[in-house]
Amino acid sequence: MPDRQRRRYAPRLPREQRQQQLLDAAMTVLADCPLQELSMEAVAEAGGVGKPVLYTAFDTRAELVAALLTREHQRGLEQVRAAMSTDPSAGDPNRVYPAAMSAFLRCALENPTRWRLILTAPDSVPREYRAALRSARSEVVTQAEQLAKAGTATDPRLAQLDPALLGHTMLSFAEMLGRLAINDATPYPRERLEQFAMVAMTMFAGAG
Repeated sequence: MPDRQRRRYAPRLPREQRQQQLLDAAMTVLADCPLQELSMEAVAEAGGVGKPVLYTAFDTRAELVAALLTREHQRGLEQVRAAMSTDPSAGDPNRVYPAAMSAFLRCALENPTRWRLILTAPDSVPREYRAALRSARSEVVTQAEQLAKAGTATDPRLAQLDPALLGHTMLSFAEMLGRLAINDATPYPRERLEQFAMVAMTMFAGAG
């Protein structure tokens, strides 16, 4: 009797648990390919299930991608909230901001796949996800502005700077360093980026 190819059977799981398992599998796949190239076949393979099982969890690739982006964005936002000072008026702003930058870079390097989705989202991502990114960025800008205001209150060299624009500048600077950290880690290791952030902040304050 000819050998038959064995079919892959996955143990039954509640749908929500299966979804999380497959989203984890998708993140594994995305470690080696861009979001645009993510396929249902690759996710099923990484998750150790057949495509029929995958399609019981997500009806379409678009549904899987939307769920993945939503989950990773929320987790990334939680990381940023934890990294930023809850009391921006506490301590020297020239030290608080580099400390927050260091924490952010650590978060990005701990999960570069997640932060590629957040910092380098392709044009093809769902409109709702782009709206969520804008909303989250606005929240972080507000925190950065509070830090900037604390800086202008304690350091007269910063008093002439618009705190709202300074907040935007600080966040854009952090995003730029984050992209370098996750995309060009060899020439731009974390220590190099941290040192640059600390020196740049000191020079920036001294320019006032």
